[in-house]
Amino acid sequence: MTTPRTYPVRVEATLDEPLSRWLWLVKWILAVPHYLVLAFLWFAYPFVTIAAFFAILVTGRYPRPLFEFTSGVLRWSWRVQYYSYAALGTDRYPPFTFADVPDYPARLEIAYPEKLSRGLVLVKWWLLAIPHFIVVGLFVGGGSWLVLRAGGGDDTFNWAAGGLVGVLVLVAGVVLLVTGRYPRPIFDFVLGMDRWVLRVAAYVSLMTDEYPPFRLDMGGAEAGHEPPHPQPHAQPHPVPTGSWTAGRIVAVVSGAVLVLGAMGLLTGGGALLWADRTQRDADGYLSASTTVVASGYAVATDPVQVQGLAGAPNFTAVVGDVRVRATSVDGRPVFVGIGRSDAVAQYLAGTEYTTLGGADRRTGDRIHPGGAPAVPPGDAGIWVANASGAGTQSIGWPVLDGQWTAVVMNADGSRGVSVRAEAGATAPALGWIAFGLLVAGVVALAAGALLIGVAANRASRRPGAPSAPEPSTVDT
Repeated sequence: MTTPRTYPVRVEATLDEPLSRWLWLVKWILAVPHYLVLAFLWFAYPFVTIAAFFAILVTGRYPRPLFEFTSGVLRWSWRVQYYSYAALGTDRYPPFTFADVPDYPARLEIAYPEKLSRGLVLVKWWLLAIPHFIVVGLFVGGGSWLVLRAGGGDDTFNWAAGGLVGVLVLVAGVVLLVTGRYPRPIFDFVLGMDRWVLRVAAYVSLMTDEYPPFRLDMGGAEAGHEPPHPQPHAQPHPVPTGSWTAGRIVAVVSGAVLVLGAMGLLTGGGALLWADRTQRDADGYLSASTTVVASGYAVATDPVQVQGLAGAPNFTAVVGDVRVRATSVDGRPVFVGIGRSDAVAQYLAGTEYTTLGGADRRTGDRIHPGGAPAVPPGDAGIWVANASGAGTQSIGWPVLDGQWTAVVMNADGSRGVSVRAEAGATAPALGWIAFGLLVAGVVALAAGALLIGVAANRASRRPGAPSAPEPSTVDT
């Protein structure tokens, strides 16, 4: 019988016996501190993998400090999952560290590759790993967080939430509760599936070019594994104690937060700049339109507060001039007006009308019961700007401080409003806002990249190693 070739990802575990009959019932609570830390680490994980992607694409090498971070997150996660519901194989609480802990019953070692293919890095996770995603999906169901997170997909942190691993671990837990013993055949099978998941996770995280075998290596020990020896193509990767300190991990996570925020700022700034440069009409307005149909006598907006707080940006300077247009859909003369909210509310009191929901339409329209208005809107005498008649009616209004409401009605005050409404503003400050967001995005992106880079660079310095050779002196 031939011995299976050792895969660069070494996953080993020892079943601790005896195990507590009941402790597994509360491990989901006990592991919460680890889940909180790992949530931050897995947030930074894809950013580190993206940085490694470009490094491999350019140099053919996975930067060792980034490799240490990635393998450290996987190692930490494997210990927590082995303690909890991916195996329930130990009652010993997992240590809070990236480093390998030789006496802990769950261990993960990934051989550091000296060279990686620049071509394979382009197709690993989205193409070549698809067959493995199908298999892993059967093993861990919708909770395949290691694979999907590494591939840039799911945000959930739940490995053994379903699938065959979850079912078998639950069976083992029940047997343990009743008999006090963990069924060895279940342990061996579960470890084989966990090993498969971790191999695929390392592959899609670009940590090896060797394709994961379609082989279920069951049991806690790697089949045919001897103590690691250096090999020409891949050398065992030790994790120096203290290379990734808590401060450096915080720096990477903070850098990832800054990079993510920078993406939002750059996207928002780019969108506003595009709108400012391309979406204005001939009169310089940025507009949005919608069809409004109501069974009552009027359609009104929610009151808009223009008067800002002390120290807040000048709303009127940001919005500029406002224009409201209304075109009757059924051909009847239409009225459109803007008035102070208290005066409008008094005019519409006792009238059946509709208040439009917010701009995001989450609140929904609100219908106020009542009868017909006391007088047609043109005779109300409350409007700071209004227009009425057949066809399209338009009003322009320089925004003033106060609380304002826009109203659309039939010109004669009759029931049933059906119009195409359009609202626009000149927004003179939009270009400056876009520029500010872009500058802030660039600064945040640079700061995030700097934090990640500095942390990775310092983590690459081995403890005790001199930072630079001392100059020598020669007596003459």
